[in-house]
Amino acid sequence: MKKIFKGLTALVLAVSLLAACGEEEQPNNFVSITGIPATAVIEAGETVGPVTASISANDGLATLVIRKDGSTLETINFNGETSASHEFSYTSTDEDANSNVVFEFVATDSNGDTQTVTHVLTVGAVATTIRIAENIEEDAVWETGKTYILGGRITVTNGATLTIEPGVVVKGETGSGANATALVIARGAKINAAGEPDQPIIFTAVADEIEPGMVASPNMDPDIDGLWGGLLVLGKAPSSFAGDVSEIQIEGIPPSDTNGLYGGDDPEDDSGVLKYISIRHGGANIGEGNEINGLTLGGVGSTTIIENIEVIANQDDGIEWFGGTVSVKNAIVWNSGDDALDTDQAWSGTMDNFILLCGANTDHALEIDGPEGSYNDAHTLTNGTVIGHPASELGDFRDGARGTFENIYFFGFPDPAETDGRGDLSLSGDVSLANFENGILNFNSLEVTLADGVTLETVFRNGTHEHASEVALGENTVGADKSAFEGWSWAAVAGQLDDL
Repeated sequence: MKKIFKGLTALVLAVSLLAACGEEEQPNNFVSITGIPATAVIEAGETVGPVTASISANDGLATLVIRKDGSTLETINFNGETSASHEFSYTSTDEDANSNVVFEFVATDSNGDTQTVTHVLTVGAVATTIRIAENIEEDAVWETGKTYILGGRITVTNGATLTIEPGVVVKGETGSGANATALVIARGAKINAAGEPDQPIIFTAVADEIEPGMVASPNMDPDIDGLWGGLLVLGKAPSSFAGDVSEIQIEGIPPSDTNGLYGGDDPEDDSGVLKYISIRHGGANIGEGNEINGLTLGGVGSTTIIENIEVIANQDDGIEWFGGTVSVKNAIVWNSGDDALDTDQAWSGTMDNFILLCGANTDHALEIDGPEGSYNDAHTLTNGTVIGHPASELGDFRDGARGTFENIYFFGFPDPAETDGRGDLSLSGDVSLANFENGILNFNSLEVTLADGVTLETVFRNGTHEHASEVALGENTVGADKSAFEGWSWAAVAGQLDDL
């Protein structure tokens, strides 16, 4: 926390106390306290100190009592030493806001003689914007009504839990390369970010003037990307890595940062809760071809709860799974820069109820990759609506892709024959083709509204058309339930879902 001192000139009070000696008064031995400033000014929630009180008494010290507004905060006992020191700091509370807090430091010697030094702490208003500059190594709470600025790559480290209350806005400072800002939940750490339908938690860039209580940005277009990093959650669940190693470094985090490791052998690993989260304007580049996804899930376990997620204008993928077992329910991706949904390394959860709104920079709505090591597992994508763009493809299933893809409705894609292959769904590589033939890669109940003159075989390649059917626009019988996104998502508030 920010530590501010004003008027730090040490206050040195040396008072000679008088004692009665018969009818004649004589001065007592000296008791002194130095090192305590007379005043300081901070905002509510900030910390004053630490400062060191130096105490001395010729007759030997007995106690040092520290009082706040007349009530004792702490008592330090001594054993008759003639000098000692004590370090003191105080973190102000919301109750201290807009007031003067009076601290008294009272030293007493073995004869009962005392000396008192007073410190007046002026506490300002409750801070509503807080900059986070260091990793979170113990439990922390980010409070409703406040905005938190990520001053770098901030990691919640092993054993710590970050709680983000409903309505909080988190903004990443602008940066790229090693200076790209991001929030990383390391293995063994947890995030408890449970927004609510009327108070979503928003991750965005500092250039965004959005404030707590808003849903739509007042100044940013929904296609501006790459202004900060993104949110990365890492866990200990099984993943399929080349060479069958047990852990690797997540993409988007420099290898020098070991907090970027993920993978393990605990399929039920718990990384916490993400609910009603909107992630915007991210995807900063940390190196050639190495950007950060909007939401990265690396080896995340099945007891982690992820529901009601929105990713907007991310320079790389919207959501990418790297192995793990976590399932996601209700996700919307709008204007992703690369792929809307990307799966890798034998992720084995379920993505249930999703809407993908492809933009001018979206490569694939779906990019599905197979395992990289001998560990094999498969995932399911179900109940999705995919809205195309002339620049985008429905999906690429490659490198031994496997899994089940069902109840998905596609529309708005171009004629692949006129766009150099854009607008199709294809299987890449012999292993992917074999998996399709052998029932390891499955497609069920795919529906599409085709451009004029386009056939199912042109769009759904490699025989996948056998699991697809053509429907008129708006006559689909499969797809997402858009009601899950109403009210809290920018896409819904902006009218992007009105015609679904």
